[in-house]
Amino acid sequence: QVQLVESGGGLVQAGGSLRLSCAASGTMPSINTMGWYRQAPGKQRELVAVVISGGSTNYADSVKGRFTISRDNTKNTVTLQMNSLSPEDTGVYYCNVWVRTATGQLWDYWGQGTQVTVSS
Repeated sequence: QVQLVESGGGLVQAGGSLRLSCAASGTMPSINTMGWYRQAPGKQRELVAVVISGGSTNYADSVKGRFTISRDNTKNTVTLQMNSLSPEDTGVYYCNVWVRTATGQLWDYWGQGTQVTVSS
């Protein structure tokens, strides 16, 4: 079982910055992908950014150039640095981790979510 603990959400004015962190703990033979998703009110959950074990990253077009995702494999943490925030970035941000078991299966886990609110 894997537990994800998120931190760093809050209220910020447009143009400001926030830093989200997610720490994974538990039985994790190998962590594959770590990422962040978000869900705005009335909308579906969407990918924000992911980073795979080798360090490659992928971003939603709407956040490219403003957000930076990074991971620390020694601490099993993933961080999302969010700059130049706009009200459209408002939503609940969820940490997501894909873990490869000892038998080769892939399982994904979700954090509880952290609220990000950007005021205009």
